[in-house]
Amino acid sequence: MDIKAHILVLDAADPEPEAAFWAGMLGGTAHQEDADWWSVRVGENEALCVQLAPGQRAPEWPDGLPQQMHLDLVVAEIAAAHQEAMGWGATLLQEAEDLTVEHGFQVYADPAGHPFCLCW
Repeated sequence: MDIKAHILVLDAADPEPEAAFWAGMLGGTAHQEDADWWSVRVGENEALCVQLAPGQRAPEWPDGLPQQMHLDLVVAEIAAAHQEAMGWGATLLQEAEDLTVEHGFQVYADPAGHPFCLCW
């Protein structure tokens, strides 16, 4: 198999704020490609895309509607990353018991409800 690229695509009932959220989180820019499709670019790379999905429902993590996928973002400083994520509109779903341990994670949701983790 000769894979030329891989693209992570998130479904969202409202793709514009979803793309803006991930552009902010990843330090990139959001670009509307057409009425149903946004791309998030970091430098020259297309980090992910967001597609209009009018019937999209947020996973109900950890119970209820299961998640389809999630992103893990490894960060240098969890407290600062937490503040930035919340500033972009994230929702904290599961708080770590101890932020001072060497390795850990916290679970969040983006504005469309997709879960992601900030890991350290």
